[in-house]
Amino acid sequence: MDDVGQTDPPRSAEHARLGDSSPDTPGDWKAIGPYVSERAWGTVREDYSADGQAWQYFPYEHAGSRAYRWNEDGLAGLCDRSQRLCFALSFWNGRDPFLKERIFGLSGPEGNHGEDAKEYWWYIDATPTSSWLRWRYHYPQAEFPYALLRQENARRNKDEPEFELVDTGVFEGDRYWQITADYAKASPDDVCMRISVRNAGPDPAELQVLPTLWFRNRWSWEAGIARPIIQATAETGNAGAIAEEELLGRWRFTAGTDPAGKPPLLLFCENETNARHLYGGIAEQTPYPKDGINDHVVHGAATVNPARRGTKMACWYRLKIAAGETVELRLRLARDGRDQAAILGADFERIHADRRREADEYYTALTPDSASEDEAAVMRQAFAGMLWSQQFYHYDVARWLDGDIIRPPEARASGRNADWRHLNNHDIIAMPDKWEYPWYASWDLAFHCVVLAHIDPSAAKHQMLLLAREWYMHPNGQLPAYEWNFGDVNPPVQAWATLAVFRIDGGTDFDFLARAFQKLLINFTWWVNREDACGDNVFEGGFLGLDNIGPFDRSQMLPDGDVLEQSDGTAWMAKFCLNMLEMALLLANHQPSYEDVAVKFFEHFALIAAAMSKLWDDQDGFFYDRLRKRDGSTFTVRARSMVGLLPIFAAVQLDAALWERLPMFRERALVHRQQAWSCTIPAHASDQRTPSADLAGRQVAHEADCRVYAR
Repeated sequence: MDDVGQTDPPRSAEHARLGDSSPDTPGDWKAIGPYVSERAWGTVREDYSADGQAWQYFPYEHAGSRAYRWNEDGLAGLCDRSQRLCFALSFWNGRDPFLKERIFGLSGPEGNHGEDAKEYWWYIDATPTSSWLRWRYHYPQAEFPYALLRQENARRNKDEPEFELVDTGVFEGDRYWQITADYAKASPDDVCMRISVRNAGPDPAELQVLPTLWFRNRWSWEAGIARPIIQATAETGNAGAIAEEELLGRWRFTAGTDPAGKPPLLLFCENETNARHLYGGIAEQTPYPKDGINDHVVHGAATVNPARRGTKMACWYRLKIAAGETVELRLRLARDGRDQAAILGADFERIHADRRREADEYYTALTPDSASEDEAAVMRQAFAGMLWSQQFYHYDVARWLDGDIIRPPEARASGRNADWRHLNNHDIIAMPDKWEYPWYASWDLAFHCVVLAHIDPSAAKHQMLLLAREWYMHPNGQLPAYEWNFGDVNPPVQAWATLAVFRIDGGTDFDFLARAFQKLLINFTWWVNREDACGDNVFEGGFLGLDNIGPFDRSQMLPDGDVLEQSDGTAWMAKFCLNMLEMALLLANHQPSYEDVAVKFFEHFALIAAAMSKLWDDQDGFFYDRLRKRDGSTFTVRARSMVGLLPIFAAVQLDAALWERLPMFRERALVHRQQAWSCTIPAHASDQRTPSADLAGRQVAHEADCRVYAR
């Protein structure tokens, strides 16, 4: 039988679903996912103040009453890729002053170690297409100690440990709720939701559970946006609603009965700001604002729409659960038109069983044979954390600077991110953390993509390419750093990450490699022209990684035109050169036109390596930063830190086969070694080297390599 052109069958059903994805097309199965942030308050996007104090301008207490401008937050949240329709969980233990709709934590100024979430939740499991997701949360049965957490952490100094939720005693006697959310997709647009609530305490207790469906508010900010609607429908036995939006179409939401066979009461309000509550006055507003459901449940207020329609809806379950027992709730969200027969019955059970089994098969295929059971479990949950940390991120800087209906303060025009008006983010992006860092950071994202490539190479490639697209990369070639300051300087690790993603995916996607290489050429040029002030191949930059490793703030401009030449900045550029060299060699073996640029990066690395010797101190055997005065004199900054160790990272191992078919590269590399390499490292260090095929540190070619070059 002729099997030419045939490919191996997918290793699992989840692998088959991933087969629909590409770097430019996410695939149907990724249309809905855990893309809702866990914190949208206290972010730069939502800060419209004159002084740029984002934490103070939009505090935690405002989040329940104030409609967000750019994106939403919630507990165990799901949404579509454009975050028009959202789903998340809410709870009330009958004692808190408001519903538990989002994770609580201290803002940057409040924590004795900066911002810090003060709750306990876990990403238990996930597949790359979100065909199966599991999330867990522990909620105290006693009143949540918001004030105590703030007061005690404010009292402590930076040398003392943080005061955590468990330290308050609120979990004593195991008096808490263990809440688990399982999401299983029947199809790309059909999600079966199971909420399990266990009373971990020794006594019977009551919990109110409010699964919530809502539309992100776009109509209040953007002209011409039609207001969507969620409205109750007649159901047999269950509770149901239809959610309709001009682009998403019609979606049916079904909520099953509680253990007593009673369907939940549906509560409706609008996802709009309660300005009277927040700011006072008698401004016109809906009588059913964003906090209408909260006020009705907690205070009995008449703040939900009796017509049972709005842009936000919650299913109100009131549960009495015995000690140690577990209660299960079932819900389903699907595009309207699906067969509603047995929607929460046998079909629901089968879907959950199938998706969990398929998740097991998927991770079994990824687990090394040598891994123990515990190691396999750690790997699986670590990948789950990576997948759950993907978030819809929306930030149009020009629109943010100019404002919407109300003009922003004049100071904003020249304030934070004013030089990044071109930047317009509207994508699903992997976050460092969806609570503490609910915004991407370009160098963090590079590392995230290396991890993501093991489970979803297409998503990893998409995000690597995304950073360099014209609506992300600055026209001058700089990559955006992070939301608080897109113009800050972070280590140029994208080339290294690109190579890692390329190899993890099998090392065959040369189209991806070439696309990334072309854009990284632009970024490299920015570094050379912007961060080498003296043109001597010794680089500056500022915050260059490993979380403020410098003994002082190097992001600040020095007075009188002085320049701090940095050993770590120079090392990062040497590494950047080597990674670009390796990419060019790989591409040149498929397209000879890349050979010229491979030579260019070899030569540039040689110059940087030679210049690096200026920062080496023979007496101490260490690399130090150097202060160059305006008059040309220099002063060595003898501060020992990780900064001086980073030159070790400027290394890459190259297979000799990469240049065997590149005669021009071999010739030029040999010439450079003969002409310039003897001065690149201290003699006493060179004597300790042994021949290898590595381009390592600042000794690119050893004698063994020269024999390859000379062929």
